[in-house]
Amino acid sequence: MQSNREAAVAENWQRTLSTIPTVLGRIVYLASLRNINKGTYEHAGLAQRIGEIESDGILRRSHFTVFQEWLGFGLERQKDELEEYFSDLEGDTREIIATWVTLPPYTDWFPVDSRDVERELFCSDLKVVVELLRSEFGVASRDPDS
Repeated sequence: MQSNREAAVAENWQRTLSTIPTVLGRIVYLASLRNINKGTYEHAGLAQRIGEIESDGILRRSHFTVFQEWLGFGLERQKDELEEYFSDLEGDTREIIATWVTLPPYTDWFPVDSRDVERELFCSDLKVVVELLRSEFGVASRDPDS
């Protein structure tokens, strides 16, 4: 059971997370807080306030919740999210799309606690959406077999 302090920190964390304009951006950010060797989430500021274990729990739940939200979107909403996410990145959108077609960065953005089927759905949805954007933006495929 969460203490009042942990609940207050979790609520504050949710407000902070909501400042990231896209759900996909939140997923990317939360994935970046996961220690790939230990599978734990690390955030110095949160850990200092409530401890490492509690901080890991808040970040883990946040990542899972945001991930589930994304999976609940239809492809059109996911496409809109991805376009908005791209618009916030530095660089030419066409070049970003071309890179994502060749080297998809999203293959490790899912939460530790997600199931294989959810991971597969996440990756396949993003692959489809990136392909839609590739076609829409007229980006030539770098794949010599296509």
